[in-house]
Amino acid sequence: MKKVILIFGFIVLLIACSSNDDKNTSPSNNYDRTALLTNWADNIIIPSFENYQAKIQVLVDNTTAFTGSPTEVSLQTLRTSWLDAYKAYQYVAMYNFGKADEVSFRETTNIYPTDVAGIQSNITSGNYNLTLQAQFVRQGFPALDYLINGLGTTDAEIVGFYTINANAAGYKTYLTAVSGRLKTNADAILADWKSGYRDAYVGSNGTTVSSSVNVTTNNFVKFMERDVRSAKVGIPAGLLSAGVTFPEKVEGFYKSDVSKDLLLVAVKAAQDFFNGKHFDSATTGEGLKTYLDYLNADRDGQKLSAIINNQFVAVTTISNTLNSNFSQQIFSDNTKMVAAYNVIQQNVVYVKLDMMQALNITIDYVDGDGD
Repeated sequence: MKKVILIFGFIVLLIACSSNDDKNTSPSNNYDRTALLTNWADNIIIPSFENYQAKIQVLVDNTTAFTGSPTEVSLQTLRTSWLDAYKAYQYVAMYNFGKADEVSFRETTNIYPTDVAGIQSNITSGNYNLTLQAQFVRQGFPALDYLINGLGTTDAEIVGFYTINANAAGYKTYLTAVSGRLKTNADAILADWKSGYRDAYVGSNGTTVSSSVNVTTNNFVKFMERDVRSAKVGIPAGLLSAGVTFPEKVEGFYKSDVSKDLLLVAVKAAQDFFNGKHFDSATTGEGLKTYLDYLNADRDGQKLSAIINNQFVAVTTISNTLNSNFSQQIFSDNTKMVAAYNVIQQNVVYVKLDMMQALNITIDYVDGDGD
């Protein structure tokens, strides 16, 4: 009889422990996730989107100025605002959830290489709807890259498409539509964060798969793996295609000399987020680093947070050795791209395997490239 009672009690205990993911059933659940989410929302994510929205507004204003009076000077001004906004995007790309997921933020903002033939078809026909999925690859920063950097070999040739070309009006309209679409999404995402999503985000402080900590951390890891490792370096360098390189698939292909800058900004954005660093400030708060330190997470006797930060430094160091033009780097010495990929990959292992295991967070996306 005692055995029956003991068995029954053990079953009840198991049910109680597993019935609610949000209960403090392990040391990790005692960490103050409300403080963590508050820091993420108020000091990192929302300020990053505010900065992005401001940069996009300048981009839109300069687009209007350029289409109103297309000159080489106004083109150069537009390019500057395009790059500023592109860099600002690197700081918000990892927050592809909530309203950002609803509006397909990543897919409509930075899928490259852009579909040049599709863009030309849209301009020629004048009949397009950029909200359609088929149009995602014909918009965003890569499409703007083509429209302001890739239409000709000189600034005068590019300006000609907006002045003396038979369909100059069509080019102006499309340029305006693409920059406007970026603004529409930026405005919608930031407005949502400020109109209620922020409170819901911070309030979802449990440990379920759909909780804010799990979703945000998964997006951070995905950003490092897909956007930084694979898209910026691995795919063009041939690491995911049995050595077949694709120099035309680098980020900022038509500008040609910004690929390294965009990579470095993305790496810094990722490290800042990991450390809980406030946007555009030296102040740090709760972050993945403090969470790991709270758990005393280690690897081979060393603090895991220190290992990850040291690897971020290694990524920055090796990235700085690359040509500013990744296409040229692939042509001249692709082994350097491969080396950079391997250093980035090591940090992907640290965050995707070691960190996620320490935090007891399950990967919620499928990666076909392996670890």
